[in-house]
Amino acid sequence: MVPFHLGAIAAPLFFFSWKAVALTAFFYWMCIGLGIGMGYHRLHTHRSYKVPKLLEYFFAVCGALTLEGGPIFWVATHRLHHQHSDTDSDPHTPHHGGFWAHMGWILFGVGHHNDTETMSRYAPDLAADPFYRWLNTWHWVPLTVFGFVVLALGGWPMVFWLVFFRVTVGLHATWLVNSATHMWGGRRFDTKDDSKNSWWVAMLTFGEGWHNNHHAHPTSARHGLAWYEVDLTWIQIRLLERLGIAQRVRVVDVEGRRRGETKQAA
Repeated sequence: MVPFHLGAIAAPLFFFSWKAVALTAFFYWMCIGLGIGMGYHRLHTHRSYKVPKLLEYFFAVCGALTLEGGPIFWVATHRLHHQHSDTDSDPHTPHHGGFWAHMGWILFGVGHHNDTETMSRYAPDLAADPFYRWLNTWHWVPLTVFGFVVLALGGWPMVFWLVFFRVTVGLHATWLVNSATHMWGGRRFDTKDDSKNSWWVAMLTFGEGWHNNHHAHPTSARHGLAWYEVDLTWIQIRLLERLGIAQRVRVVDVEGRRRGETKQAA
C-alpha cells in the first residue's frame, strides 16, 4: 500500500497531463463502475441481474484490476457483511473504529485473498466455476499484465497514473462505502444496521453510496431510488436491459416497494 500511495501522490505532482487524466478517468470508470458496481457487487454478489457468461467474466476481470482481491474473496466478504452488518462478525464494522472499517480490516485483519478454499464456503456459486476459482487465486495477474502493457505503450508517467493513482483512489472510494456510509448520511429505511445514504460517496462510486437503500433491498439492481439519487450503475444496467443483454433485472420502485425478485423493470 505504501508504494501505491506514494505513486498516487507523484502522478499529479511530477507527471501531469490532460491525456493521463482522461485515460485515468476512463479506466477508473471501467474498473470501479463496471468491475465493482456492475460486476463484483450487483451481479456476482447479489445476482441482481443476468448477462451472458463472457460479459460476466469481463466484469470480473475489471473488478480484479482494482486490487481488491478476486471475485470469490470479494463476494464472500460482502455477503458476510450483509449477514452480520455492524456486529463484531462484520468483517469491516465501524464499531471497531472508522479506520478499521475503512482500511484497517484489510491491512491488519485476517486476509483470505488467495485462500480460495476458505472463501468458497461463502460463495459456492462462484466456486463452482473454474474461471472464478482461477481468477480468485491469481487475482493479481490482470493488474500486473495491465501494468506492463501501460509501461510498454505509455512509459512510466502513464504507469503512475493508470496504475498507482487509479488503483489508490479506487480503493479509497470503495472503502468509503464500508466506512463513511455506515457512519454519516441520511436514512430512507429503518434497517437493523447503521447503513446511511451518502451522495458524495455515490458520486465517487457511480451509485454505490446509496447504501441504506441497498441494505433495505440488497437484491435490487437499482440503488438510487429518487430522481436526485444519481445511480450511474443502474442506468448502465437499464441500458443493457433495453438492448436485450441484461435479463431478470431485480428492482424496487421509487418508494422502495419490491416489485418482485425476478420481475423486469417496467
